[in-house]
Amino acid sequence: MTIENASPFFAWDVSSFLALFLVLSFVIVAIDQLFFDHTQTSVTDLAQKSILRRVVYFVLFLRFNKFEKYLSRPKIVQWSAEFFPVLLLVFALRGFVIEPFRIPSNSMMPTLLTGDFILVSKFDYGINIPILNKKIIEFSKPERGDVVVFRYPNYEKNSKYQGADFIKRVIGIPGDKIIYHADNLYVNSVKINNQNIGTYQGVESGSAMTGFKHKRELLDDNPHNILLDSNRYSKSVKLTVPKGHYFVMGDNRSRSSDSRFWGFVPESYVIGKAFGIWMHWDESLKLDRIGGFD
Repeated sequence: MTIENASPFFAWDVSSFLALFLVLSFVIVAIDQLFFDHTQTSVTDLAQKSILRRVVYFVLFLRFNKFEKYLSRPKIVQWSAEFFPVLLLVFALRGFVIEPFRIPSNSMMPTLLTGDFILVSKFDYGINIPILNKKIIEFSKPERGDVVVFRYPNYEKNSKYQGADFIKRVIGIPGDKIIYHADNLYVNSVKINNQNIGTYQGVESGSAMTGFKHKRELLDDNPHNILLDSNRYSKSVKLTVPKGHYFVMGDNRSRSSDSRFWGFVPESYVIGKAFGIWMHWDESLKLDRIGGFD
């Protein structure tokens, strides 16, 4: 499956609701300033300072100068003006810099555990317009081995996954010929070697993976640990990655719903690159997880 069959990227998520609130707040305060508080927006007052500077200040803080208060205005105007700068900062950070993400399943074990709270860089690959995820400046493209968060393309149009964000590892980039058979990976006819680490000991929600084969897969410059079921092979595929798409898999190969099952990830659906754990809470708080994963 490719982007022609994918559901739209846009979905009502945290960023979308933040943007909606910011727009509503701006409109509410702008109407109040223009039609109900004429003393603060008079021509004489505007002429005292650069109009452009005052307009920019208003766009950022919903007031024309730092001394302006809204105590005499209706509560909805007060709340809109007071919360706007903080939410604008949060929206900018989430949209352009870093977004938090919680690992919801065991599909990325042993690298990431259920309950890991990770950070996702929004600018490693470029600068995108928030909400629509339209790239305006490109720095680089995802590489084999990168762990990426992406909007699930939802080719099957399942309402349960509309707007869902997934996290997987990039295994194939556009043009790559991928073969995955008997838990052996081949990229462009080259077998990707792995090193045996031992038998895996699972914890918390991942306890069911105890006894799995723990290996280190040597994929390009991004070697990483994987888990393989000792009792059966995971799903096999043979394919070529189309232009503008990526082939992704979970590190827990037999417990991952990934490109082997539902298709490729369109490049425009990639949200960012995951790079660190800032908290862990599954069945308990694990401080030793903080700062791990790169």
